[in-house]
Amino acid sequence: MTSPKMPEPHADVLKHRAQIVGDLRDIVPGEGVVDATNEMRAFETDGLTAYRQLPLVVVLPQTVQEVSRILKYCHKNNIRVVPRGSGTSLSGGALPLEDAVLLVMSRFNKVLDIDYPNRVAVVQPGVTNLGVTDAVASQGFYYAPDPSSQIACSIGGNVAENAGGVHCLKYGLTTNNVLGLQMVLITGEVIRLGGRHLDSSDYDFLGLMTGSEGLLGVVTEVTVRILQKPETARAMLVGFPSNEEAGQCVADIIGAGIIPGGIEMMDRLSIKAAEDFVHAGYPLDVEALLIVELDGPEAEVDFLISRVEEIAGKNGATMSRVSTSEEERQTFWAGRKAAFPAVGRISPDYYCMDGTIPRKKLPEVLAGMRDLSEKHGLAVANVFHAGDGNLHPLILYNANNPGELEKAEDFGNDILRLCVEVGGVLTGEHGVGVEKRDLMPAMFNQNDLDQQIRIKCAFDEQHLLNPGKVFPELRRCAEMGRMHISRGKIPFPDIPRF
Repeated sequence: MTSPKMPEPHADVLKHRAQIVGDLRDIVPGEGVVDATNEMRAFETDGLTAYRQLPLVVVLPQTVQEVSRILKYCHKNNIRVVPRGSGTSLSGGALPLEDAVLLVMSRFNKVLDIDYPNRVAVVQPGVTNLGVTDAVASQGFYYAPDPSSQIACSIGGNVAENAGGVHCLKYGLTTNNVLGLQMVLITGEVIRLGGRHLDSSDYDFLGLMTGSEGLLGVVTEVTVRILQKPETARAMLVGFPSNEEAGQCVADIIGAGIIPGGIEMMDRLSIKAAEDFVHAGYPLDVEALLIVELDGPEAEVDFLISRVEEIAGKNGATMSRVSTSEEERQTFWAGRKAAFPAVGRISPDYYCMDGTIPRKKLPEVLAGMRDLSEKHGLAVANVFHAGDGNLHPLILYNANNPGELEKAEDFGNDILRLCVEVGGVLTGEHGVGVEKRDLMPAMFNQNDLDQQIRIKCAFDEQHLLNPGKVFPELRRCAEMGRMHISRGKIPFPDIPRF
């Protein structure tokens, strides 16, 4: 297996590595600079472990001033920088480069302020996703986005990838729950976007930065929205004799105007793996299982449960079970949250995909994935954020068998192409990184990609921040400035130009 093609390393940077390491030690004293090969191996990959690369050097700053000085130094000396949070990215978003400083933000791990009257918390980017909820739980609050990796993934990484989770159907992704950012540009300039207010006028730079995958700046502070826990929350297990019937049930629930706190779907393979691992009480005699959570006032929850049971019955549901206590509700979710490691117990390796489709296309895509499984000769376990159409197929393979990783990647690429063909997108919450980088033309034409690169150039003209990620072809900013002139006339001549 060969790593994806990355930008050619700058020979001059590699030549002066010792000088660069010494200069960075002047900025970040003590143990904040790691340059020994064995010690850097802990940072050579992220959640996409098929690819590995040692960085030029690892730097772990502790203050905004240190981050600013590091980026200013790298900008001045034309040194590439790869920002990194907890390293849980599943798309290779934090994959190091041979000639790049790996800027690790894990020491930024403090909760700076909690403002309950305004329902916001101000945290540093190294605070874990679950750490935000833990910080406010005593007052009956929580942070809504909850990726399966929430015990480890950082808020800064969540911002970079626009992470979601099982409750994003009703409460939104990271972009819907971030109110403000402090970040440092590649020039070392420190800027603030948004704040404690709900919205701001003018350009939506906050929305632009959320999901920008470390290409535009380094986040040093995040202001997030916190919510009061609902009065009542109950989870349902609903089993079906086929994936298609379960998928249609999801579409019918949303079509009826019901917006649950979350709707998750698991197929037979993932159900059995999770049940053997967690013992959550999942039925083993169904082909597909929905976990549906309803929350709000108790009377409303009771009514919605009856409506969901009615819709499920019309779609052929063979079993339905409703949690009767908070402990049981948490147990239902424990199985889903542990689905990924559980599948790891039944296969030597698995490749976790991430694509999003229109909900009504779920039955069609599930049937398509079954055909692709036969085509590639590899099994797939399906675990979905079914309510918002975010699919996480787990392709099972054995990396010790020659060619199987390549087959798994080809299988995954076909799944993502299928997602785009039915009107979906390449990613829902994992990001593009290097994993989906070369598939971008399947979704965007050249004009689309050029416009995205122009935005990159506006913030990072030298392409020093996280190069080789997202864009299938590196384009110099000077190239993007060219303008086509036809018959001696520029387009839109009435627009003022600089």
